[in-house]
Amino acid sequence: MEALPEVLASEPAFAGRIFDVRRDTVRFADGREQRLDVVAHAGSFAILACPAPDRFVLVRQYRHPARAWLWELPAGKAEAGEAPLDGAARELAEETGYRAARLREIASFYMTPGFCDERLHLVLAEGLTPGERHLDPDEEIEVRETTLDEARAMAARGEIVDAKTLLGLLWLAGERTQLLPRSG
Repeated sequence: MEALPEVLASEPAFAGRIFDVRRDTVRFADGREQRLDVVAHAGSFAILACPAPDRFVLVRQYRHPARAWLWELPAGKAEAGEAPLDGAARELAEETGYRAARLREIASFYMTPGFCDERLHLVLAEGLTPGERHLDPDEEIEVRETTLDEARAMAARGEIVDAKTLLGLLWLAGERTQLLPRSG
């Protein structure tokens, strides 16, 4: 296995509400040095919320970088020290009002590892009961239940275009096995 590059220096470049940016200087095993900009993100959750065996929940909200209103899985950013299942339960309730009797993490992956350390946890939520939503003041979110066939048609029409939701659809359409490494 190749050795990881040595981090020679790391300095903050930007501190924001959602993410920070730092500049790392690294030295590779062959002596080459390179400056790398890294978007530092606390991590996030996306929830495959299934109110019935053949249905799941989508939310529609404005995503400014895409300059579009997107249909996607309920999702959100981790708070400091928050465990994946706790964060997923919080985000699900805030955005949709649903509370889940059962939560299971099915995947964990880097969103854009070329420049960002964000790790997204894909969580299956079952045994849902409706409740009151608690949106942030800057959030405007539409909630809808859909079937896999309806969501596939939405994706084919370009109405579902974000990676976490497309991965969730593939998981629902496939074997539905856990994509995490086996522990123990």
